[in-house]
Amino acid sequence: MIPNMPSHLSHLPIYQKAMDIIVLSRSISTYLNQDLAYLQPDGKEDVNIYFSGDIVQQSTSLAPEIEKAELEKYSDKKHKHIASVKRLTNLLYKNCCRLEKSNSNGKDYLPILRNELKKFRKLQHTWSLTL
Repeated sequence: MIPNMPSHLSHLPIYQKAMDIIVLSRSISTYLNQDLAYLQPDGKEDVNIYFSGDIVQQSTSLAPEIEKAELEKYSDKKHKHIASVKRLTNLLYKNCCRLEKSNSNGKDYLPILRNELKKFRKLQHTWSLTL
């Protein structure tokens, strides 16, 4: 994250929701990895373990993109960061859907993350109109 973050940024609802999503996705990924880390009987690894890492990486990228959009002076560059936030949100949602098909008890928590992403999308829409 950007070291000289404006104080108002931490009070933005979209930023706070992004931080909630980071914590939630890390917790879910940790829980999923316990079940998905084992090799299958044929010696292959579960491909879903990569999706669990992806949700952490994508959620961690949300807040910096919000910061960049807020700090950017030029409209066209703001829109690039807004588009990046939207793309990351869509990827997160898709990866949640993929992980729900995995063979893990942790998949029961993925609907919670998807609901948080739905709330985030609503905030994202309002936020993008204000920039």
